[in-house]
Amino acid sequence: MIVGRIAGVVALALAVAACGVSVSTETSFGESAPATVLVPLETTIPEVMPPVVDDDFPVTVATGNGDLVIQKRPEAIISLSPTATEMLFAIGAGDQVIAVDEYSTFPAAAPITDLSGFTPNMEAIASYEPDLVIVSNDIEDIIATLGALDIPVMLMPAVVTIEEIFGQIDEIGAAAGHRTEADQLIEALESDLEEALAGLPDLGEPLTYYHELDPTFYTVTSSTFVGGVYQTLGLVNIADPADVDGFGYPQLSVEYIVDSDPDLIFVTDCCGESLDTISTRPGWKSISAVQMGSVIVVDDDIASRWGPRTIEFLQTVADAVGALSVAGG
Repeated sequence: MIVGRIAGVVALALAVAACGVSVSTETSFGESAPATVLVPLETTIPEVMPPVVDDDFPVTVATGNGDLVIQKRPEAIISLSPTATEMLFAIGAGDQVIAVDEYSTFPAAAPITDLSGFTPNMEAIASYEPDLVIVSNDIEDIIATLGALDIPVMLMPAVVTIEEIFGQIDEIGAAAGHRTEADQLIEALESDLEEALAGLPDLGEPLTYYHELDPTFYTVTSSTFVGGVYQTLGLVNIADPADVDGFGYPQLSVEYIVDSDPDLIFVTDCCGESLDTISTRPGWKSISAVQMGSVIVVDDDIASRWGPRTIEFLQTVADAVGALSVAGG
């Protein structure tokens, strides 16, 4: 099931971790490590004030399916992308969202339905009479099918860099008639990013890491969105040399991970893994990250969605780097 989930995620270009999840950003330390714990991050979208509605339609927005002309401010938006859902609510367009897919679990106000982004039901989507649909992948030719019904579809595929996140927020802001709020959100996120990067210690040699998607050792490389966040912080991914086919989500062996001896290990909160469980794996006690207690549990949803909460994930990683620098003297 886990392997199938990963394949489905990649096929949809969602860059979602293998066991889709929620937040528990904490660091557990071994008996010999300092008693330091990373404080869980707030699971809220940054506030953008004051609410402003821009009515400069028609607008042309850049999307994954080319330039899209939106004639008037959409009042009935369907989001089949958890990332797009978070962006829409973060820029004050939540009242315009009439339906979201089953995985759009944040924020709580999102109107979750049985609509699926993995297996879209065109008739069900059309029955809502939307004036804009946002997707992360053109699965089952949803763009052309809905386009034939005169329903505009905005393709917002997975990104790799944080700058691309800001670009998508800007385009969704323009499409929804909330460009001013989108600009405010981007400015706030850029400020948080600068603060996080400025707080990084000067370690000399870059730290290495392993990001575990599930207990079968599927991981991510630097070519993925998740790996790109780590790369922004200057960390070196042990999985990169193992991704010979460029898939982006290789499955590593225990021997490979142990021999790579990562300084930091990040596990998602979907599968119940922690420092305690990892320490019982044969051979893992010899890994530097385990010995130093640098095993960090991260929120799978936040880590895998390229949206407003990405900076929270980045800050969690930055805090882990800082904690390790203190522990290592």
